[in-house]
Amino acid sequence: MSKNACFHCGLEADASKIMFDNKPFCCNGCKTVYEIFSTNDLGCYYDLQNAPGATPKDIEGKYNFLDNPKIVDQLLEFNDEDTQIITLYIPHIHCSSCIWILENLNKLNPDINSSIVNFGKKTVRVAFNFERVSLKDVVTLLSSIGYEPYISLDDYSVGKKRVDRSLIYKLGVAGFAFGNVMFLSFPEYFQVGEFWLEQFKPLFRWLMFAFSVPVIFYAAQDYFISAYKGLRSKILNIDVPIALGASVLFIRSTWEIVFDLGTGFFDSLTGLIFFLLLGKFFQQKTYTFLSFERDYKSYFPIGITKITSEDKEESIQVYDIEKGDRLLIRNEELIPVDCILIKGKARIDYSFVTGESKTVSKQSGDKLFAGGKQLDGSIEVDVLNSVEQSYLTQLWSNDVFKHDKELSFTNITNSISKRFTITILLIAFVATSFWLFTDSSKALNVFTSVLIIACPCAIALSAPFTFGNMLRILGKKKFYLKNASVIEQLAKINTIIFDKTGTITANKETTIDYEGLELTTAEESLLKSTLRGSNHPLSRSLYTLLNEHDILTLDTYQEHLGKGIEAKYQDQNIKVGSAPFVGLVSDNATLNTAVHVSTNNQYKGKFTFYNKYRKGLSKLFNKLKSEYDLVILSGDNAGEKSNLTKLLPTKTKLLFNQKPEDKLEYIKYHQSEDAKVLMIGDGLNDAGALAQSDVGIAISENVNVFSPACDAILDASKFNQIYNYIKASKGAIKIIKWSFALSFIYNIIGLYFAVTGQLEPVVAAILMPLSSISIVAFTTICTNIIGRKLK
Repeated sequence: MSKNACFHCGLEADASKIMFDNKPFCCNGCKTVYEIFSTNDLGCYYDLQNAPGATPKDIEGKYNFLDNPKIVDQLLEFNDEDTQIITLYIPHIHCSSCIWILENLNKLNPDINSSIVNFGKKTVRVAFNFERVSLKDVVTLLSSIGYEPYISLDDYSVGKKRVDRSLIYKLGVAGFAFGNVMFLSFPEYFQVGEFWLEQFKPLFRWLMFAFSVPVIFYAAQDYFISAYKGLRSKILNIDVPIALGASVLFIRSTWEIVFDLGTGFFDSLTGLIFFLLLGKFFQQKTYTFLSFERDYKSYFPIGITKITSEDKEESIQVYDIEKGDRLLIRNEELIPVDCILIKGKARIDYSFVTGESKTVSKQSGDKLFAGGKQLDGSIEVDVLNSVEQSYLTQLWSNDVFKHDKELSFTNITNSISKRFTITILLIAFVATSFWLFTDSSKALNVFTSVLIIACPCAIALSAPFTFGNMLRILGKKKFYLKNASVIEQLAKINTIIFDKTGTITANKETTIDYEGLELTTAEESLLKSTLRGSNHPLSRSLYTLLNEHDILTLDTYQEHLGKGIEAKYQDQNIKVGSAPFVGLVSDNATLNTAVHVSTNNQYKGKFTFYNKYRKGLSKLFNKLKSEYDLVILSGDNAGEKSNLTKLLPTKTKLLFNQKPEDKLEYIKYHQSEDAKVLMIGDGLNDAGALAQSDVGIAISENVNVFSPACDAILDASKFNQIYNYIKASKGAIKIIKWSFALSFIYNIIGLYFAVTGQLEPVVAAILMPLSSISIVAFTTICTNIIGRKLK
């Protein structure tokens, strides 16, 4: 690099070059990238300087196709108001430093609102203000810092990955070299005394060296790069001992042949790298076959109401939605697909997608994007395309809505891996020092064997494979968890709190009686139209009971959580909900659950609900009572107390007339007393309580209860299996502990043979991937056994 070359991109800097840290930069952009990244001691800074396509000259004009609005529209997943969102596939993501850089793009350009990395898929989801920065600018910025996205123009699709064959190429090089080195080593093994073999022995040794060079500098480069970046980021990852062992083997072997001291250990070195890569390749294939993350999402069901060609309403699951379908979106429901508004007033909250809580109003004919939540009554929409399950799950797990919940076993895994690496390095150095004084010929073998055999890969694999398979199994059983940490939290709970209406009661089997003034046809039509927009269990039950009426497009609609609904159509207004909400001063009737109605400030009457409790409720509570504190928190009055007292165990706490904020405070108080709380509710009125609890489960009964507040969604038909699902979560934790124990036993036995000089590095390299694969097999088989016991 010349004196005037830019320190970041290598371009020639002009006479007025910018200086920073006594280094020249060709522009403020390069200086900014260096200033931000270098001061954070990022392990990937080397990539920023050397990444292909990272110079302004290289990328000039490369992305002119992104000036075409039609292409941009196909690439974007969200485009509304002043915000655009795109998910880009970034092949160069490979460590925690990469994640830090890509999730801090707003420091390079403040018009980028947020960027979230999916490390497993090597994608970054970028939200930006398109009035100030274009998609082309975003892509150019990524390319200039060494993270060029791959954009497929063949079908205007994003994230279409190139087939990465690098591992296969490296495996081929290592295998070819290993075979030849072994062949050339035969005379050394058998001490053959033939004249011509003795005469050409130096040539054979230098050929072995030649075959080993591409192995150490090409085939093994991923281990060295990973170890280097880990050390630069002050992380001792599992590749550090592998890289150290390979380096020692190569340097020692080269030393021996240069000074004609011996044949070296090139056979062990090439065999080591070959078997490591072979194990890595086999693991990769295993992971692909057991792609739990992809599989469990495909079971994720969110109910939605479809309006048929006969104007009938039927509940379907979102993956049954097809282009051209007409859907009914109720108040507080999530829009699962891109669609066109055809009826009603839309006020959409896109915080699921953008992370910002501002709402936007839409008129008939406007496009609505998947992920928005309707906040102003019901609307009808025409579907533009079918739903993608992974997109909905991505919204559910959006970092914007994550709140701090302990990830104990994840942290334990990381902690063990780190301490394990330090311990192994100490053992390797101590054992090598011992053999240097005892039998120096064994010292190198001992050093490399210890580093290889004790790789903590198996420990690191225990938790993700156990939780991944358990997520898939529970998903098949209609219990859908947001992420793996929910299993950990579910295993720790000691207090279970249930909502009543819509949770322990079955809405479909509820009977309803009306008492009061007869409603006119216009009033009943207005009542039906008002209830149509609500997702509350009582509203849904009453809506299905009322006679068919022409649905009105309401002028105003407002839902007050825990109180009721009010709406207006022309000169008619209506209130539906609790007695105080509709204006009834005293209610002398029975204490059964009731919904009161008033029109134009005149009290009309009430609908009384006679609850039918879910099948298996009493049996479930009797199973739970010995292990957990059980509580019923209900917003209804105490009319059902006598029935519940007969059904439930005597120690169950029953609390009635609880507002949503009361439920939240009750949970918060018990958590301050070290209680681990599981809250089971309907996902609407209980949103605050679900969010506050350690684990929040929303009961789904053919309704779109998609909410960031809940950690899991349980199909109502599986309500009586809650105890078994919690038990399965505890079983998953036991499996992880057992797999940790097995891994430690394996390592202790392997270390014994390695330290005593009885284990060759090649044998250690074969056993290391086998240990990882055995852990994967163990956790998968055990979780499948647990899964078979679930109904």
